[in-house]
Amino acid sequence: MKRLFLSILSLFVATFPLIAQSFQLSLNKESGVYDKGEMAVINCHVDSTPSDSLTLRVYYNNKLKQEFRLLPQSQDITLFEQAIDSTCAVSIELMADAKKEAIGFVVAPEGFKAGYEEPADLMDFWNNQKKQLKALPMQIKKKTLEVPLEYQGNYVCQDIEINCLGPAPVRAYMAKPMNAKKRSLPIIILCRAAGVSGNWCRCQVGECVRNSALGNGALSLDLNAHGMLNGQSDDYYRMLENGLLQNYYNHNAADRETYYFRGMYLRLLRAIEYMTQQPEWDRKRILVIGESQGGGQAAAAAGLDPRVSAVVLNVPAMQDWGGTRVGRRGGWPQPIENHPSISQEMLDATLPYFDGALLIRHSKAEIYCEMGLVDTTCPPSSIWASLNGAKGKKTVNCVPFRDHSWPSGNLRPYWDEHFRHPREKFIDNYLR
Repeated sequence: MKRLFLSILSLFVATFPLIAQSFQLSLNKESGVYDKGEMAVINCHVDSTPSDSLTLRVYYNNKLKQEFRLLPQSQDITLFEQAIDSTCAVSIELMADAKKEAIGFVVAPEGFKAGYEEPADLMDFWNNQKKQLKALPMQIKKKTLEVPLEYQGNYVCQDIEINCLGPAPVRAYMAKPMNAKKRSLPIIILCRAAGVSGNWCRCQVGECVRNSALGNGALSLDLNAHGMLNGQSDDYYRMLENGLLQNYYNHNAADRETYYFRGMYLRLLRAIEYMTQQPEWDRKRILVIGESQGGGQAAAAAGLDPRVSAVVLNVPAMQDWGGTRVGRRGGWPQPIENHPSISQEMLDATLPYFDGALLIRHSKAEIYCEMGLVDTTCPPSSIWASLNGAKGKKTVNCVPFRDHSWPSGNLRPYWDEHFRHPREKFIDNYLR
C-alpha cells in the first residue's frame, strides 16, 4: 500500500466538485469506484489561500486512521494520493472553522462479504414464521379516503388495517386506478424510513396516489413500519416516539422470537400477501422501494418472498450487521455496537436471522441501489456486502459526496440530475 502524502498542485481540474463556501473536494474518478492498485487522488481547491490551518481526517472502513493539520500555501493542493491493494472504503474529511466537507471512494467493492455466516436454519426459521402467519385468518378493515384534487375521478385510496402476528397490525394506505382491468397492474410497495413522528415515517395519501399513477398505473401500497395508526395528530406520533416506540430498534435484540424487526418483517410479508390477492395484480411484478430503514425492509422482502421481482434500495439500512465482527462498521442500527450489555453469543444467535445481507441471497429480484460513500449511518461497506451476495441484475450508483441524507445546497442539482431522476425513471419504466 503506497503512502499518503501532501503536495502542491500546479493545475486543478474539478472532475466531481464538493462545493462549500470556501473549498472544494474532488476525486480523479467520478464514479468513486476503483480497482485494486489504481491510484485514487483527492484534490482540494480553496477560494482563497487560507490564513489558518485546515484539519484533514482519513477513515478506512469508517475507522479513523490518520489526522493532519495543514496550512496550504496555494489555492490548489492534493490532499490524498494512494493506490490501495485491498478491498476498502475510504473517506476524507476536511475541516476549517465550522465548515466541513467530505468525499469518499471504494476499492474493489466486490470483495466485501457479509460478516456473519448464514445460519443453517435461516430459511427454516422464516418458513415457520410464514406458516404461522398464513394460519392466521386475514381480517381487513378499510376506510375510503379523499384523494388530491388532480387525481379525483381516476384513482381511489383506502386506509387499510390487516391483522398480523406480533404486537401490531399492518396499517397502510392503498391506491389504485379506477376501473382497472383484471391482471393488468404491477404492485409497488413503499416502505418507510426510520423514526416515528417525522413526516418521512408516516404514510401519505398524496404520495401513495402518485405512485399509483406511475408507469401505466399500479397497485400502490404506502406501508408504515410500525403498524401505527395513519392520519393522526402530531401529538399521537410524539407520544409513541417517547413511549412505546422509543428506541424501538433496540427492543429484544437477544431473542429472535420477539426482536422488534421480526414484527416489522412479518407486517411487510402480510402486506405483500394482501396485495397479491388483488384481482388487478398482473401476477408478474412486485416492486418494493425504500430509503434507509425502508431500504432494509425492501431487501428483506426480496429475500423472504420470491414473488418480489424488483427492489429499489436507497442508502439501505439493516445490512451486514456482522460487519462489526470482522472489523467494519455494520449497517444501521448497529445492534452489536448498541448492545454492550448483551453477550456476543446472545446477539449472534438473533441478529443473523434479520440481517439483509443474508436474506437477500435468497432473492433473484432486480436491484437498483444508491449509496453514499461518506455515509456513516449505512456505510458503503455494509451495502456492498449485501449486494455481492444477491443473485439478481444490479444497477449500483455510488455517490462520493453523499452522507445519509439527501444532498443539499450546491450539490443538490447535480444529485437530482445524476442520481435522483435516474432512480425515478427506473421506477416509472419498471411499472410500464
